[in-house]
Amino acid sequence: MNVHDSERLAAICEKMGYTLADKREDADLIIFNTCAIREGAEDRVFGNVGALKRMKKQKKDLIIAVVGCMTQKQSTANYIMNTFPFVDIVLGTFNLPDFEYYVNAVKKGRQLAVLPEGELNETVPYKRTSGDNAWVTIMQGCNNFCTYCIVPYVRGREKSRSEENILKEVREIVAEGKYKKITLLGQNVNSYGKDLNPQVSFAKLLKDVCAIEGDFKVWFMSSHPKDFTDDVIDVIATEDKVLKDIHLPAQSGSSRVLKAMNRNYTREKYLGIIKKIREKIPNCRITSDFIVGFPTETEEEFQETMSLVNEVKFNSIFAFIYSPREGTVASRMEQVPQEIKQRRVNELLALEKKIQKQEGIK
Repeated sequence: MNVHDSERLAAICEKMGYTLADKREDADLIIFNTCAIREGAEDRVFGNVGALKRMKKQKKDLIIAVVGCMTQKQSTANYIMNTFPFVDIVLGTFNLPDFEYYVNAVKKGRQLAVLPEGELNETVPYKRTSGDNAWVTIMQGCNNFCTYCIVPYVRGREKSRSEENILKEVREIVAEGKYKKITLLGQNVNSYGKDLNPQVSFAKLLKDVCAIEGDFKVWFMSSHPKDFTDDVIDVIATEDKVLKDIHLPAQSGSSRVLKAMNRNYTREKYLGIIKKIREKIPNCRITSDFIVGFPTETEEEFQETMSLVNEVKFNSIFAFIYSPREGTVASRMEQVPQEIKQRRVNELLALEKKIQKQEGIK
């Protein structure tokens, strides 16, 4: 999602007459498009922004912008304004389409702009930078409120694009003839269309995208197990254009921890989905995410995660040490010591490596 937002910003900058600089010292405009998923990402942004203070003193007309998920949080936006007064533009995720307006405003009066949440804008073009893959946003925001996640607070509630506009964009991409893969994007693609009137299911959208003539493959991310329905599995199984590759974050193998995470499914439900996928799509590649050391996670509950990974034998997993995010429910829960979290993530990754070697998984 962050990469695709950057493609939108690149198109706006190109329209304004900007071209890419070889190095930051040559730039007239520097944009930090930020992510707020983990605290470490924010710390890196602060370090990189702070490093520009001397450059801004030497180059008075340099415009510095900090945009994206971090700045959608008012507390972070205020911190940036107070700590880095040389930053010219602070802009949230929903207001990126207005970036040109604020660059021009800065040129006239060097005013810092902080904007509230707006509506989903479907008209801004993209300068696609991901090779033969074209990202297509089908929705933004999230209604799930997992207790560890900041996304609903910085991306807002779920807002689906109209199916008509999505299909129009896909047809335009296919007509260009240079993209072999189209990736449908959303914080939870399985929730697509629930806020539309009339409603459109994700399975229908997927099927309608596949009906577009052309030589391309379709993929999507991210999926939430609580909304991963049988009709979606059926479309993946029957449509040749859909890649047999599903990323389905489990996050934990313990039903008690999943409830504490507010994931709204159990270990048994997750394994049931995996079973259906394996039955209907035998050669499907399945990957997953896991959070290790979630607050209150016991050693026995971590072993439940280990046993789930051992049972499913994913093609690959992404394992993350739990990182508290200010403003989330989990940040106020009893925390697991850092050394225990580190040991557990090392054990989980070692298990994944062992499984891949034994099973010959690629």
